[in-house]
Amino acid sequence: MKWEDERRSDNVEDRRGMPISRGALGGGIGTLIIVLAALFLGVDPTALLTQMPQNQVQAPASKPPAHDKMAEFVSVVLADTEDVWKDIFRRSGKTYREPKLVLYSGAVQSACGFAESAMGPFYCPQDEKVYIDLQFYDELQRRFKAPGDFAQAYVIAHEIGHHVQKLLGITDRVHTMQGRISQSEYNRLSVRLELQADCFAGIWAQQADRMKKIVEPGDFEEALGAASAVGDDRLQKQARGYVVPDSFTHGSSEQRMRWFRKGYDAGQVSQCNTFEGQAL
Repeated sequence: MKWEDERRSDNVEDRRGMPISRGALGGGIGTLIIVLAALFLGVDPTALLTQMPQNQVQAPASKPPAHDKMAEFVSVVLADTEDVWKDIFRRSGKTYREPKLVLYSGAVQSACGFAESAMGPFYCPQDEKVYIDLQFYDELQRRFKAPGDFAQAYVIAHEIGHHVQKLLGITDRVHTMQGRISQSEYNRLSVRLELQADCFAGIWAQQADRMKKIVEPGDFEEALGAASAVGDDRLQKQARGYVVPDSFTHGSSEQRMRWFRKGYDAGQVSQCNTFEGQAL
């Protein structure tokens, strides 16, 4: 991926190394228990974290230091998403509101609750921020066997896809269904939400390349590798030794790759309606 000479975003907050107080759930241990329970029960852990007490306090963020290569990289990817989605929203008569991206290490307090890096990168719709511990990229390469800078960019683009859903009102419509339908039915809605974010990530990749020529040979395959690596079936097989499709919350590896590819090929939001029809 060509990125070194591209614009850096001003919307990156650096909270790495900053102290954070522990709340009533016992801090890291309590959060880890919730995350593990959610994964085994087939519940999206971010949905549980939004219900956690909000009494933890995080120190104010700062700008990333100069010459921090990974921080610069995510800043460039974030800037690319800003340029792409601003243009798409403008062409449809809407205004794109830029999200923040928070770098943290170990644990962080968001408006959605206290979180640890064990749950991976996430988007919090309450404060419209993406949270990522950059150590996740080591896990992506070492544990999930999905190396490459475009695989890393896909992760950010997927979370920004959730921000786009928030701005379009899709996230709120899905979340209002929680408690009104069964858990398995809500899981199926969650899968459609996640696959749409993958499709939006594909749109970003296509449009960013059209605007800035950032894609190099092998990049598309790196993004597909990352999408496959975080499929529910693959993760469940690794964790449990077997797969329970009714507990999926993000979609299978095949589905995640297919919807990323669809967004990349189509380049249009209208082609990412995962909520239409039965087949995914």
